Amino acid sequence: MSSKQNQWIVGVNAVASSVENDADNVREVLIEAGSKNPRLIEIEEQARRKGIDVRRVNTQALDGVGGQVRHQGVVARYAAARLWAENELEALVTAAEGRALLLILDGVQDPHNLGACLRSAAAAGVTAVVIPKDKSATVNATVRKTSAGAADRIPVVAVTNLARCLRDLQKQGVWLYGLAGEAEASLYSVDLRGNVGLVLGGEATACVVSPASIAMVWSRSRCRAISKASMCRWPPA
Repeated sequence: MSSKQNQWIVGVNAVASSVENDADNVREVLIEAGSKNPRLIEIEEQARRKGIDVRRVNTQALDGVGGQVRHQGVVARYAAARLWAENELEALVTAAEGRALLLILDGVQDPHNLGACLRSAAAAGVTAVVIPKDKSATVNATVRKTSAGAADRIPVVAVTNLARCLRDLQKQGVWLYGLAGEAEASLYSVDLRGNVGLVLGGEATACVVSPASIAMVWSRSRCRAISKASMCRWPPA
């Protein structure tokens, strides 16, 4: 297969999650030769049980694959992440039967931040994460590692025009809430039952929509997208 059809995922948690939850898309696992790390042995045994090719290789080979991402002694060749199409989002919302929870990210360009948002989203039971096709990080090896496998468990929908997508969601009955430090209402005082979309700006951007378009809620501080995503998941102290 060409490099366009495969990606490398690196790190113990990301590889272990992929082997456990999505073995059909794992092409092979490379593990550091001579390592007695119990986590690596566990990954090797589980991969072999599921029929995945496993090879023991030297550290230099792992370094060549992992690049600047710390591989922790294990990498896996994986089918390229599937980005859901914009026209599939409506079906995802419909399938949630009035309980859709969408995380809509505008301009999150740091792959570590995107991975962390996906990890929080998966833990919170988010239906799908929406990102713009342009000016946004995409799902790569860094995102997969940071997300600890969540990038392959939760639908990530890439849209051409985020503002238009939000208008379409409103027409479908999705209530949209934007996080802004200057807003007067607290997120924790808002009734989030029904179909809900949380709109978060990126590291240096505001939400793509204006306060007139959606309800703006207080997020404690003018913080970055990943901090906002974490606060959406956990109640305030």
